[in-house]
Amino acid sequence: MEEKFDYSKAIAELEEIAKKVEQPETGLDDVDALVSRSKALLKQCRDYLKGVKDKIDSLEDED
Repeated sequence: MEEKFDYSKAIAELEEIAKKVEQPETGLDDVDALVSRSKALLKQCRDYLKGVKDKIDSLEDED
């Protein structure tokens, strides 16, 4: 069963990733993993927002 995407949680995780990347003690390997995770989250957020926009556009087309 696929878990429902939570936009707010994704944004919160992206904010945490940004904080971790800025910390001097974060190693290069960790930064690489964090950047990869942030790319995946950004794609999910964009897809989610596009879906919401498409729903709104379809409502406007019904008028």
